[in-house]
Amino acid sequence: MAQVHSHSEVLLLNKFSFCNFPGKLLQRKRSCSFTRNDAVLPNHRRVQSSSPVALKVAVADDVKKSSNDTEDHICDGIESDVLPHIQTLRRFPKVELAGKVALVRFDSTILLNQELDPRSRSVFSALFTIKYLLEFGAKVILASDWSNKINSNVLSAEYVADVFSSALKYQVVTVKSLSYKISLDVGAFKKTDILLLENLSEFKEEVANCSKFAQLLSSGVDIFVNDSFSLSHKILASTVGVARFCYACVAGFHFEESLFQLRKMAKLDEKPYAAIIGGGNLCNKAAALHFLASRCDGLIFVGLMSFQIMHALGLPVPPELVEKGANDAASDLIQFARDKNITILYPKDFWCTKIHHPNQVEIFPSHGIPDGWEPVDIGPRSVEEITSTITKCKKVIWVGPVKFRFSSQYSNGASKLTGMLCKVSQGTCNVTVIGSMACKAIAKVSSSIFGLNMVESSSAVWEFLKGRMLPGVSALDRAFPFDIDWSAAYHDPAQPLVVDIGSGNGLFLLGMARKRKDLNFLGLEVNEKLVTHCRDSLQLSGITNGYFIATNATSTFRSIVASYPGKLILVSIQCPNPDFNRPEHRWRMVQRSLVEAVSDLLVHDGKVFLQSDIEEVMLRMKQQFLEYGKGKLVLVQDECDTKTNQGGWLGENSFGVRSDWEQHVIDRGAPMYRLMLSKPSCVK
Repeated sequence: MAQVHSHSEVLLLNKFSFCNFPGKLLQRKRSCSFTRNDAVLPNHRRVQSSSPVALKVAVADDVKKSSNDTEDHICDGIESDVLPHIQTLRRFPKVELAGKVALVRFDSTILLNQELDPRSRSVFSALFTIKYLLEFGAKVILASDWSNKINSNVLSAEYVADVFSSALKYQVVTVKSLSYKISLDVGAFKKTDILLLENLSEFKEEVANCSKFAQLLSSGVDIFVNDSFSLSHKILASTVGVARFCYACVAGFHFEESLFQLRKMAKLDEKPYAAIIGGGNLCNKAAALHFLASRCDGLIFVGLMSFQIMHALGLPVPPELVEKGANDAASDLIQFARDKNITILYPKDFWCTKIHHPNQVEIFPSHGIPDGWEPVDIGPRSVEEITSTITKCKKVIWVGPVKFRFSSQYSNGASKLTGMLCKVSQGTCNVTVIGSMACKAIAKVSSSIFGLNMVESSSAVWEFLKGRMLPGVSALDRAFPFDIDWSAAYHDPAQPLVVDIGSGNGLFLLGMARKRKDLNFLGLEVNEKLVTHCRDSLQLSGITNGYFIATNATSTFRSIVASYPGKLILVSIQCPNPDFNRPEHRWRMVQRSLVEAVSDLLVHDGKVFLQSDIEEVMLRMKQQFLEYGKGKLVLVQDECDTKTNQGGWLGENSFGVRSDWEQHVIDRGAPMYRLMLSKPSCVK
């Protein structure tokens, strides 16, 4: 059997660090490794044959170390809002990939770059996303935008297909369904396992996040894999819109690694911590700079923004280098840094060139640049001061280029800064480099870049630092990031489990726990305040066979319940908010991924209990469980025949315990619509 090639057979994938959850029951998941030394892989159509190669996914030592630190808090509260925990391809059940069609939104700036560097972790992880899907039996549709600015040779989809065929060792075939506005014919997969869609930059509907275009993109698609982190700050049909039409939406390996770097950047785990800040436009980045000042022990300005800092400090600056309207923002930042005792450094000297004689270059102090001269690079004194500061740090980030208006041919100072960062990264200093120009500068001076953390998209990072939501991240499915200590949750974790999805204020689950002490009960509720109330009730009542978790069960049910040591015998969904069940609503409660997880994890002869006071909601839940239950779930007909009301619904709640809303509906004389499904033992 043919196996997938891997560069050096090892892909370093960073393990996420997660913010600490209250209570001792939830522990951060440990570093995960995927090793397939003896695995047999399915046959794939290959451009050329190859011998079996073991595929390994290892985790960097420094990431393992940070993953074991369960006391760290990430982002001090903005974590859940700006960077929610999302489902990743690495954690998505591998068995669910076989036979599925996956749409991969790849990053053309990485995979279509004219200087494709096989040493690059970004290139390797991006290619690995595609190989991983193929390895576990998925069919892949590739989608992206590209232009000749990335690579002068990129003119057609056929050229891009050839690039991928060469890199992946699979035949990649182009399709033109978008131009003809027709759904993709899945019959095209009879000839290949990888299809490439047309250049998305040619369609205005992409930038407009057109719903019809997004539906066309996702036609025939089961799983959406976003691996284009550089566009996560934008709202596009191929990164946000398609998520509404795919039953599972996950992050690829490159996307996941980039998110890890953002979390790592916000951690306060290593001190001293300094930020080297290049580029310009201080006014627009003021919020991000305040965030960095709240995290770091020092801000080191090396680009055009340094002149705004000097101007706010009252130092003489050439007028043409002063950003209009930025003085107040710079002054506020300086005051904020002073209040927090944060050091702000700016260049003390510059290499400058005479405007009308570009070959004439001299060094001037930063406060004494003569008229007619233009700064092109930081000077030797500046490099010396920055080096002295950085060598004392345990953590450094570099975001934004050391770039001035005419600095293309002058980069001696920037090169020394780059070399210094490479050197300290080999020691105990944790260095993160952000932005394509900075990453390219690092690659030029260092043959070993694996000691550095690199994120090539600075735009998405700046938006994160401003505290803004990244739409491309928010569109993906949520994931539960903690391991659960079931022995601490229940007196006897081996007892059969009952799960109530959307448990609300917990009256049903608490009543059931009192009534059936031979069972364990788990409530999954998205409202954290209600979960806190339920946990308090558990403690006050002394119930030892009940527990509640704050989570979006639609996305996290499988990851939570799969780790339970006992059998899952009953799942109930009662009176879900009808607003969550609009077909166009992305976060409706009952989705295909949830139904499939329930049908997979439920023990044979286990039950699913559904009820609502809105018949339309019940009809849709019934339809989804029968449609997406993989043929494993059937209506309990015998119970329906004897205890049903008009319409075939169960007439009574057979558990003898009512939820608060159920009791409210009955008290006002309104009907309840109920049904029970079972997983027969004859079903595999």
